[in-house]
Amino acid sequence: MESKFEKLFVKGKGIPSKSLDNHLSSDDLVEFDEGFVDTPIPTLTWRSFTMGLSVSMGGFIFGYDTGQIAGVLETDDFRRRFGELEASGETYHFSRVRAGLIVALLSIGTLIGALVAAPFADRFGRKWTMSGCCVIIIVGVIIQMTSEYPKWYQVVLGRWVAGLGVGALSVLVPLYQSESAPRHIRGAIISCYQLFNTLGILSANCINLGTGNRSDSGAWRIPLGVTFIRISILGIGALFSPDSPRYDYRAGRIDKAKKSLMRFYGIPHNHKRLHLELEGIREKYEEDMAAQDERWYHMFSAPGMKHRLLLGAALHGLHQLTGANFFFYTAATVFRGFGVQNRYISQVILGAIDFGGSCLSLYTVENFGRRKSLIVGAIWMSVCCAVYASIGHFELNEAMPELTPGSGRAMVVVACLFMLGFASTWGPIVWVIIAEIYPSRYRARAMGLATASNWLWNFLLAFFTPFITEAIDFRYGYIFSGCLFVGVATVYFGVIEGKGRTIEEIDTMYSLRIPTWTSGDETLRNPPTLAGENQTSYHNGASNPCDISEPSSRNDPNS
Repeated sequence: MESKFEKLFVKGKGIPSKSLDNHLSSDDLVEFDEGFVDTPIPTLTWRSFTMGLSVSMGGFIFGYDTGQIAGVLETDDFRRRFGELEASGETYHFSRVRAGLIVALLSIGTLIGALVAAPFADRFGRKWTMSGCCVIIIVGVIIQMTSEYPKWYQVVLGRWVAGLGVGALSVLVPLYQSESAPRHIRGAIISCYQLFNTLGILSANCINLGTGNRSDSGAWRIPLGVTFIRISILGIGALFSPDSPRYDYRAGRIDKAKKSLMRFYGIPHNHKRLHLELEGIREKYEEDMAAQDERWYHMFSAPGMKHRLLLGAALHGLHQLTGANFFFYTAATVFRGFGVQNRYISQVILGAIDFGGSCLSLYTVENFGRRKSLIVGAIWMSVCCAVYASIGHFELNEAMPELTPGSGRAMVVVACLFMLGFASTWGPIVWVIIAEIYPSRYRARAMGLATASNWLWNFLLAFFTPFITEAIDFRYGYIFSGCLFVGVATVYFGVIEGKGRTIEEIDTMYSLRIPTWTSGDETLRNPPTLAGENQTSYHNGASNPCDISEPSSRNDPNS
């Protein structure tokens, strides 16, 4: 039987209907009950604003942990405790292998955390699992801070443990936001995860700049200890937040789901938008009920899921292969040619641009859409990578950048332009798409698999980049330039435009195999009315037109 959402598309053409009324029969159209209102919906409510900021603290924790380790490795006390004595017997250093393990083992932990987060989120709920992850991160930070000479492997273990929590949050935060945010600002709300990620990196760089010259253990223990403040904000804040409306609905708490949607949208209980949103959730829920005997691993063989699973893994892999970390890695050398000798300052400059571009993404994702932003951003970054690699290989004196100041200045400008393009497009918007494309019954686990791809590539690049740059220097940028053109093709042929649509509508579009290049032609509009027989079936005689009756049986969200 054809669902209402399928009626929103032109038969045989696969494009959103430009005039919905032309494609719905008269039998499908009935007048709303007099109790419905259709008042303007607020652009942003205080509840949505606080949800976007407080939950996004999970991104801050990830960014801060990523940003502070580079500075910590440079401190004298940390080197004396955990480094290796040089042949001269006077100074300490980190071998590439040891430094790579300290930096990259976080990514192994995050990969595992991303994979195991979904079962806990489906069983215990989104908010309780987020709070539990904060406890895991606290344990990891304590292990790191209590490390003593010469137990460098304790630092590695602590970062791995913290990575379990950080990786789980990288799934849970976008998942919670996608299931809670109003459709018209969902992209901006999810982008706040990456925005806070960049704010965390910038904060870590600033703190490293302030503590890096200390000669005692405070040079690295203070940056680590600051993590407790952010973790506490998220862990405690999540406990006082409602669970996501869609999780509440699937768990049988329909009244809570309805109240949460009302508060996030800022609309009354009898508003048309609330009515239609609940109807979309109910319809997808009943589809899941029909397949309730399926287990989670059936998503690999479910119709249309292979494409989406591959798309999610590819997008998150390409998110790392944009080359953003390459620019941070080579920043110290390039900025020396610009006259900046302090490596912390170069990191702060790039971090500030990264944060500013992420602020811009809150506008681009909702005004230009997902597809256009990603395609233009990938082309922009590809050109920047090619130019950066060419100047660095052919013009810059890598051993003494001060001798080629013109090349250094040019590369600094290109690096800043690249970072602006990354932060305003691929940096946040990939997280948005991953949170939108999966059906409700597989969403948490599918997002976990896709995010694990991000962490796998993060580990590979963090560990092997020093060896690769030593072998081919700045020509490494050509590889990222080519990967970005692969990204253009992936987005053009694989990503459906989700701007202005509910996640249930996006799921239907993927199920119907709507051609991606036509998916953004017209913003999908919900039917202004519902079929009379359906109105009777789920109003169930209720006097209040928004009193959605509870289905006769509930699907256990833990299955």
